[in-house]
Amino acid sequence: MRKILPSITTTWNSNWQAKIEEINKLGLKEIALFPTCLNKKEREKMYKLLENSTVKSIPLVHIKNDMAPEELDYLIKKFHTWVFNTHTHSEFPHLYNYSKHKKMIFIENVYDPIDEKEIKKFGGICLDLAHLENDRLREPEKFWHNIELIEKYPIGCNHISAFQKILRRDPAGYWRYDCHFLRKLSQLDYLKKYPKKYFSSIIALELENSIEEQLKAKDYITN
Repeated sequence: MRKILPSITTTWNSNWQAKIEEINKLGLKEIALFPTCLNKKEREKMYKLLENSTVKSIPLVHIKNDMAPEELDYLIKKFHTWVFNTHTHSEFPHLYNYSKHKKMIFIENVYDPIDEKEIKKFGGICLDLAHLENDRLREPEKFWHNIELIEKYPIGCNHISAFQKILRRDPAGYWRYDCHFLRKLSQLDYLKKYPKKYFSSIIALELENSIEEQLKAKDYITN
C-alpha cells in the first residue's frame, strides 16, 4: 500500500506557519516534511508548533546537511519518522556522520548524477520523479545513468512536484521544467510515463501549494 502525503515545504515561496494552521484546521494526522531551507532555530520553532498540532506522524523527512544525528533521533521518537532523504554529498556536503541512520536514509536525484558509491553507504534511492522527467528532456546522459541505478538499487521513497511545459530558472540558477508550485492538475500527467515499480510505499508531494490543493493533487494521482 502506497502512502501519498501532503507536505510542509520550506522553499522561498512557502509559508510553513500557514501550512501548520491549515493542517490543524483540516485535522490531518500524517504529513511529510521538507525543512531544507530553515536554520536550526527556525526548525526548533517549527517542531514546537508541530508538537502542539494535530500531526502525530511524519513518516518522511528531507534532511538538511546541518541536521545532527540527535535531530533525526528526535524526529524518530516524536513523530515516528522511518524514512529520510538527502541530497548527494557533492551538492550539499554532510556536516555529520549519519552511519547510525544509514539504512533509513535515501539519496535523492537532483542536480548531480547519483553516485553509486554513495548509494551503497545508505539505504538506496529517493526518486524525485519531476527531477527525473526534467533530466529526460534536458540531460539525457544523466537520465540514463540514473535509470541504470534505479533499476539496480531499492527506491525507499519518492518526491512528486509539478512539471511545466516552459523552462524556468530555479532559485539555484538552473533552467528547469520541474517546479514546486502546481498550477493545474495536468502538470502531474508526466507520472504516467513511469512504471509502478518506480513508486515506493512512501511518496511526498513536494509542493508550495496549500494543503487543500495538495490533497486534490493526491486524489488526482491516485485516480
